[in-house]
Amino acid sequence: MTDEASGAPAPHAPAVKGAVAVYRGATLFDGTGGPVRSSTSIVIDGPVIRAVGDDAVIAETLPADAQVFDLDGRFVIPGLIDAHQHIATPPDRPVAEAVLRRLVHSGVTAIRDMADDLRQVGDLARATLVGEIPGPDIRYAALMAGPGFFDDPRTHQVSQGETPGAVPWMQAITKDTDLRIAVALARGTHASAIKVYADLDHATVAAITAEAHRQGIPVWAHATVFPATPGQIVMAGADSISHVTLLAFEGTDAPLISYKNKPPVEYERFAAGDDPRIEELFALMRQKGTVLDATAGMWASEALAGDGPEDAARAAANTELAAVLTAQAHRAGVDIATGTDYETGPEDPFPALYEELAFLVHRCGMSPEQVLRSATLIGARSAGAEDVMGSVEAGKLANFVVLDDDPLRDIEHLRSVTLTVKRGRRFERREFESTAPGAGRSDRDRTPEAEVHAATHPVEETR
Repeated sequence: MTDEASGAPAPHAPAVKGAVAVYRGATLFDGTGGPVRSSTSIVIDGPVIRAVGDDAVIAETLPADAQVFDLDGRFVIPGLIDAHQHIATPPDRPVAEAVLRRLVHSGVTAIRDMADDLRQVGDLARATLVGEIPGPDIRYAALMAGPGFFDDPRTHQVSQGETPGAVPWMQAITKDTDLRIAVALARGTHASAIKVYADLDHATVAAITAEAHRQGIPVWAHATVFPATPGQIVMAGADSISHVTLLAFEGTDAPLISYKNKPPVEYERFAAGDDPRIEELFALMRQKGTVLDATAGMWASEALAGDGPEDAARAAANTELAAVLTAQAHRAGVDIATGTDYETGPEDPFPALYEELAFLVHRCGMSPEQVLRSATLIGARSAGAEDVMGSVEAGKLANFVVLDDDPLRDIEHLRSVTLTVKRGRRFERREFESTAPGAGRSDRDRTPEAEVHAATHPVEETR
């Protein structure tokens, strides 16, 4: 073809190679584990970081046509990563686009979508990547589970027009499934991972994981798959496991029959934060390099508050369990990623990820520095993208966040975000605040009406 159409406009496209910009005068937390650096310049060439160094040294080598942005000592951190999102259960394009827009203007430059209708998610991922719409990069999973799971109403929401369990993004696995074909079908959705969800035994989880790894794709699993236990999932080689409260089923004497038929949680067993079975599990995770996508603050959110005293008691018990087990995992040296599995209401100026990070600091014994590492470098590792994101280093994507106040002193200072740079493209917070409902208001200014908005998607049931 000699007269190809240019396609849809891409006003939020990544910066083009050859367009050099320097952000100088930064107080930089680069995410590598090194100390915070003042008077630091970040040089980007299109979508990639070219150099990071002292202002004076960088100034000597800058090309004359470089665009210069003075940060005047403001704080810079790597782009944040939400390791557990669902943006299409059920598909609702306007809602998803609003969530993605708020995320990127709040410093979130990548998310893991943990199984959805990938017909829509794939298009949203393309649209945020090429810049048709504002939003973080989206790395998403295709789901596998036992046949018994597919009468769950969410599986119908994400398979509309097709048969749940019989589509490439959501497959029912039996003893007769050819896993080579199943994994290849999942990969054909352009998924970044296989998500292992429910109603699969240890041998099947191990076989799925082995085949996925043979075909070069990671496995993201529920922390208990029923009947497969957390320890069995880690031994099978899952790259990450989700939902810290599901770890309570490790070492239980009650049978793990199925996802829908779980034994009661023995809350008192974990109250002291030193359960030996869990300690053994964390040692195994550390040995295997398994990342824990804790979703620790989920049960403390409005999304799971419920409607009555029974729901409230359940949420309170699970909140305490999540805090205790996440703190134990942190003390044991397990790598913890920051996932949410819910989203704040549309009137909230900031995303749920901020609540998760605050929960990890205030309830789980992690310092702001440790939490930011979890939300950046460990998040990138959980997404299989540590080679291109998660820290502010030469050769990685130009993904970083500019803040007025120091987040290492107070994690709530993330709310002082003024600018997100994603793949070299600038996303000014003030542009978002000028158009988004409620975006310019502080928490104390939120109206009662804003508080009643539910999450933008049904929260994934984890018990």
